[in-house]
Amino acid sequence: MKRATLAAALIGAAILTGCKQPSDEPENPAVDTTPMTDMGPAAGANSFTEAQARSAIEGAGYTNVQGLTKDDQGLWRGTATGTNGRSEQVSVDYRGSVTAGATSPAEAEAAAEAPAGATPAAKQ
Repeated sequence: MKRATLAAALIGAAILTGCKQPSDEPENPAVDTTPMTDMGPAAGANSFTEAQARSAIEGAGYTNVQGLTKDDQGLWRGTATGTNGRSEQVSVDYRGSVTAGATSPAEAEAAAEAPAGATPAAKQ
């Protein structure tokens, strides 16, 4: 009887030791969950319709969306009134990200790499 009780206790301890306790650690540490800095609009095959692009811009808080056209990089570009009441250039990329200023992906990358306080070079 003592052997059966001891065996049951050891099996129970082994089971409890093998159970993983929940933690705040990510389930898959191989996945990088670091927030990315928005580099501006991303070029890519854009399947949004004009109405969907307009809706995305309005959903970002803009009003009076006008002149939407899709460029050769797949970006929907136009103008809209921002929350400050001023008209701004806006764009929607293939991810649905709305960007004010509507710079091209190359211009956004160059601006991100420029030293702090640097002004963009004049277009030629």
